[in-house]
Amino acid sequence: MEPENLLKGRMAESLIEELLKKCGNKVYRFGYEAVLQNLTQLERVFDRESEMGHRISSIPDFIVINKQGKPFLVEVKFRTDLVVFNSNEIRRLEFIEKFWKAKIILLTTQQPYFRVSNSPYLNEKQEWNWIPIKEDSNFEISDDILGEFNKLLEKYYKKI
Repeated sequence: MEPENLLKGRMAESLIEELLKKCGNKVYRFGYEAVLQNLTQLERVFDRESEMGHRISSIPDFIVINKQGKPFLVEVKFRTDLVVFNSNEIRRLEFIEKFWKAKIILLTTQQPYFRVSNSPYLNEKQEWNWIPIKEDSNFEISDDILGEFNKLLEKYYKKI
């Protein structure tokens, strides 16, 4: 992965993490990179193409526990274009859906900037089921806090 894309993804994860926390959710880093860094040293013997390999490498980015104590798994993505996902990403999202049923939170440079897709991620026409994050009552995103994070996104991502 290119360093610039890696940076954009990490920034998106941090922005989503802080947005969810500021709205009263507990957020714990969970994903393959965060929890299982030592596996990267074992990749020679770690079969990424086995079912267990796909399950491990598709671990979502966060565990989120909302104010009511309900847990959710969350995968974060950043895109300037809402529909462009390459074949490797789509395959990984298929594994995320199959193994984890995680919510996908998309950060984009198009309004609304923060969107959510719940499993199933695609509708009958194979189009993404995105809703504004504000409409997902599980996270209880307030207008004031969302406005604050919209401004951050405009400041740091609009130039991308």
